Amino acid sequence: MWRVRSRPFEVVGRSTAFLGCAALALAAASLPAFAQHRYPGETWERARGPQWSAEGLAGARAYSATIKTAAVMILQHGAVVDEWGETARKFNCHSIRKSLLNALYGIEVAAGRINLKSTLAELDIDDNEPSLTPTEKRATVLDLLKSRSGVYHPALYETPWMKATRPPRGSHPPGTFFYYNNWDFNALGTIFERQTGTKLFETFKKLIADPLGMQDYRVEDGEYFRGPDSIHPAYPFRMTARDLARFGLLYLRGGVWRGQQIVPREWVRESTKAHSDLGNGEGYGYLWWVSRNSFSARGAGGHYIWVIPSLDLVVVHRVNTDEPGNQVTEEEFRRLLSLIVAAARDASS
Repeated sequence: MWRVRSRPFEVVGRSTAFLGCAALALAAASLPAFAQHRYPGETWERARGPQWSAEGLAGARAYSATIKTAAVMILQHGAVVDEWGETARKFNCHSIRKSLLNALYGIEVAAGRINLKSTLAELDIDDNEPSLTPTEKRATVLDLLKSRSGVYHPALYETPWMKATRPPRGSHPPGTFFYYNNWDFNALGTIFERQTGTKLFETFKKLIADPLGMQDYRVEDGEYFRGPDSIHPAYPFRMTARDLARFGLLYLRGGVWRGQQIVPREWVRESTKAHSDLGNGEGYGYLWWVSRNSFSARGAGGHYIWVIPSLDLVVVHRVNTDEPGNQVTEEEFRRLLSLIVAAARDASS
């Protein structure tokens, strides 16, 4: 997971600047205008023509074989440039779940069933002892989407690092401080279900998976994670790389799928814009991470949906984190991503 300090907008230790910035910029400058946008049918279409460097892609494959990569899919212009590994196997998405929830929020906010200005007090959101204070209850839905609630109550599905670095209760008023906070994300699941009167995994299937033609997603692939630390459950998804690729393409296309506006375009724009500046070109939007020239959904252990609009590109990366100890580090993934971007650059030179 991406380690963010409890001081405003500072990233722990090593730089998180995009390691492929130079390659990305060169590629974006030299690639021709985008081909007509395509979308997958029942299965994914393969890209046609020599738009990419075969040698460069082979190098990316070879490097991924030296780390714990389980699956990769590379899409450009809505078609598969290359893929390898277990792209049809369902793995835990970990924190990618938050970006999946973002889509549902966008739809329900536009429908008027969720008000971003509503406070936790107005929504009757609390937690077990020690319960929320009046100040904490002033946090709004929008504060939670930005991970800026100021509510530092224990939360479910946290890593040991998240527990160790959680700020003290009452240390920051709502809306003033970014901290990557599972309490915010889990409470958003509770708020969604209460305000819409629906269940999260069923609604995702109806509003997202079915319209996008996801090949593998089933309602049973979602699970509520409950425990004594909080009354607000986590909601992990198990999904395949090829279904997550459809989700990434949806956001690359501004929420449009085959001419239908699935998620409001303005919501996608606001969600993938940095509302918290974390330094070194990194930021956080509404349940999406934002980097230079790109945005991404990220899950612990090395799960990514990385979207680069300037290249009309989506990269999905999976790890078999069901196996204890399996992970791909930040540096490893960013090196792989740089190799993939370089393959696009090389093809256009």
